[in-house]
Amino acid sequence: MTQLSEHLSTHTGPEWLTAKRKASFDLFDTLEVPHSGVEAWKYTQVNVDFSKLNPHPKREVVSDISKLPESVQKRLKGTDVGAFLVLDGPDVVYRTELPAELTAKGVIFTDLKTAVEQHADKVQQYLYSVVPAEVPDDTTIAAPGTTPSKSPDPSEGKFSALAAALWTNGAFVYVPRGVEVDLPLGSFRVMSEAGTFTATRTLVVTEENAKVTFIDEQDSEELPGTYAIGAVELVVKDGAQLRYVSIQNWGKGVTHIQRQRGQVGKDSTLNSLVVTMGGTLSRTEMQSHLLGQGGHSEMLALYFANEDQHFDHYTLQHHAAANCYSDLLYKGVGDDQAVGVFSGMIKVDLGAQKTDAYQKHRTLMLSSEARNFSVPQLEINANDVRCSHGSTTGPVDEQQLFFLRSRGIRQELAEKMLVTAFLEDVLTRVPLKSVVEYIEGIIAEKVGAA
Repeated sequence: MTQLSEHLSTHTGPEWLTAKRKASFDLFDTLEVPHSGVEAWKYTQVNVDFSKLNPHPKREVVSDISKLPESVQKRLKGTDVGAFLVLDGPDVVYRTELPAELTAKGVIFTDLKTAVEQHADKVQQYLYSVVPAEVPDDTTIAAPGTTPSKSPDPSEGKFSALAAALWTNGAFVYVPRGVEVDLPLGSFRVMSEAGTFTATRTLVVTEENAKVTFIDEQDSEELPGTYAIGAVELVVKDGAQLRYVSIQNWGKGVTHIQRQRGQVGKDSTLNSLVVTMGGTLSRTEMQSHLLGQGGHSEMLALYFANEDQHFDHYTLQHHAAANCYSDLLYKGVGDDQAVGVFSGMIKVDLGAQKTDAYQKHRTLMLSSEARNFSVPQLEINANDVRCSHGSTTGPVDEQQLFFLRSRGIRQELAEKMLVTAFLEDVLTRVPLKSVVEYIEGIIAEKVGAA
C-alpha cells in the first residue's frame, strides 16, 4: 500500500477534500476485494495487486486536435457535442469553451479539479453525496415485523473507496434552475500508458426544471495490466431532465470498474445509456434512486463481448417514493469465449405505492463457447404496484442467417445485420444520431464487417 499512500499525499486541495480523501483511503485499506462469496460479485473476480499499482503519468496540454490520439480525433470529428473535455490519464489535454450564452445563464462545464478551485461551494455540496466512498446502504424500507433486504457487503465499496480517495480529475456539469442546454456536453477520456491506473469522477447537477445531456466516453489502444476506476454522480432535482450516456471502449488489457448512480427528484427524469464494448474485464454498476413522487428513470444498455472479454453489469432501480416509473432494457451479445453477467434488482419501499417498474435483459449468443449469467430480481414492500422482470438468452436464428446468406450476403455482414437488428430497440430510444452511428461502427468491427 505504500505506493498508493504516496500517491494520496500528492493530492492537494481544500481541507474538507483532503480530509475526505484520507477517510476514503482509510476505508479502502480496511476492506477486502469482493470475492465470489459476495452475491453482487458472484461471477466476477478482480485479480489486482494494489501494492503494484502505478499512477498514470501526467500529460501536457496540446494546442490542437491533430495532436490527440487518432481514435479521439476520429471520434471528435463525428460528434455533435456543444463543448467537450479531453482527458489523457489524470490531465485535461484539450478542451473547448462553453458557448457564451450558456455561461451567461450560469451553466458551468469544466474539469472537476478546476471546479474544486473555482466553484468550491457547489462541488462541496454535491461531491460524494450520490456515490460515497462506502457502498450505499440500499436496504429496502419494509413493514414493521418483516425482514428487510440485507445490507450490502462492505467489500462492495472497495473500489468506490479507492476512487473517492485517489481521483485525479473528471468532469463537472452544473445547470441552474430552469435552464435548458440544447446541445450535448461531452467528456472524452483516454489512457496512453500500459501498466498504470487512473481514477476519475463525473459530477452532473441539474437544478429544478433544468435540462441537459452529457456524454461520457472512454477509449484507448491495447494497454496490458491497466486499470480504469471511476465514479459517476448524477443529481436530478425536481422537474429536471438529465440524459447521461456512458460509452466504454477501452483497449484490450484494461480492467474497467465504475459505479454510476442517480438521485431522481419529484417529477424529474433520468435517462441513462450504458455501452460496454472494450477492455478485458468490465464491471459497471448503474443505479437509480427515485426519491420524489412522479420520478421517472429509463435505464438502457448495450454490450458486445467477444474473444476473452468479461462484462459484468449490476443494476438497481430503487423506488423510495410513490407514483414513480422505471424501465430497464439491457441487451447484450456474446461471442467466442466471452462471459456476460447481468444482475438487476427492483426494490420498492414500504409506502412507494403506484410504482410502475420494468426490467428486461436479453442476450444473443454468437458462439456455443460464450457464457452468460443473468439474475433479475424483485423485492417489493408495497401492495399497489405493477412490477415485472424477465431475461432471455439464445443463439442466432439460423433461418434468419440462412435467409441473408442465400441472398449473397457474406457471413460477417449477415451477423452484423442480425446483431444490429437485435439491438435496434435500444438504439431507437437514443435520440443522438452521432452516438448511434459510433456504436454501430464498433459492432461492425467486432463481427469483422467494418
